[in-house]
Amino acid sequence: MQINGPAHVHGPQQITAPHRAQNSPPTQAAQSELTGVDQLDISHEAELISQIQDIPDIRQDRVDAIRTAIESGTYETADKLDIAVDRLLDEMG
Repeated sequence: MQINGPAHVHGPQQITAPHRAQNSPPTQAAQSELTGVDQLDISHEAELISQIQDIPDIRQDRVDAIRTAIESGTYETADKLDIAVDRLLDEMG
C-alpha cells in the first residue's frame, strides 16, 4: 500500500465493466413462463373466511326459545346430559 499524503487525491473514477450487470436474453423456460397461463393461489386463511361466510344466519327464534328454557330450568334434563356425556366420551376415546 502506498500513501502519498492528503494532497494527492484522485479525481472521480468511472464505474464500468465488472460492476455492470449483463442482461442476457431470457431462456426458453423463462419465456414460456412469461407467456403461460395466469394462476391464482388462495391462502388457507382466505378459504376459512369463505367457509365462514357460508355459515347460515343465526336462528334468533331458536336462541330465544333455548334461553327461555335455561332461565326457567327446563332445558337441562337427564336425557340431554346423558347424550352430552356420551358424545364427549366418544370424542375422547
